[in-house]
Amino acid sequence: MSARVTYVGHAETLIELAGERLLTDPVRRGRLLGVIRRAVPLPDPETAHRLSAVLISHLHSDHLDFHSLRMIPGPLRLIVPAGGARLLRREGFERVLELEPGDWVNVGGVRVMATPAVHDGRRWKVGRRVPALGYELSGAGRRIYFAGDTDLFPGMAELAGEDLDLALLPISGWGGPRTTAGHLDPRRAAEAAALMRPRVVVPIHWGTLKRSDELRRRPALLRTPPLELAEHLHELAPDVELRVLQPGATTELG
Repeated sequence: MSARVTYVGHAETLIELAGERLLTDPVRRGRLLGVIRRAVPLPDPETAHRLSAVLISHLHSDHLDFHSLRMIPGPLRLIVPAGGARLLRREGFERVLELEPGDWVNVGGVRVMATPAVHDGRRWKVGRRVPALGYELSGAGRRIYFAGDTDLFPGMAELAGEDLDLALLPISGWGGPRTTAGHLDPRRAAEAAALMRPRVVVPIHWGTLKRSDELRRRPALLRTPPLELAEHLHELAPDVELRVLQPGATTELG
């Protein structure tokens, strides 16, 4: 059975698998925190309709945006890292399930398993410590990995296998030309692909959000990360297919 993945933008993806529709880390507005601006059109509302669940990788504002969640037709079923439910319930979201790495839940015909991530997932630097997660989605003979935000770590090799069809890997940030610790840049994303050996890599966390000043001074920051990823994949994981989706574009695993 085929599966479809839409790169909505930043870390937001729509994964259509085994008859279910799962949305990751939705950010559906034009500005965040006053200085972060969306550089591409707002998402198609259809990508947030008839959802089976929303997966939140961690509590940072560019991955957990309450305003964006309220824009989605409900009621929403939210899957979040352990320790994150309290914050969401305080904001009025009631159907919240917490997972720790290794935990899993069935969403219809899809098994959603939480995977480790190396990233500070707290809401603020002084906030309560909450881990960041990735998610492995399995169903209808397909397996898809969504990394969220993470740095490279050896445990990624445990995701390897001939049945890993697609890895959604972050390759950039939003604050400037350099990616900080706790994130993958194009080189480290290629190293991650070499560990996991997915059939296909789709880069995420690029081409969507930037600080307003960086957009004016360095507009190429929105375009170059996938080109760099292609070079590093050719060197480190040449058997992995790279599919670069512009925000809003869809690919199918046939």
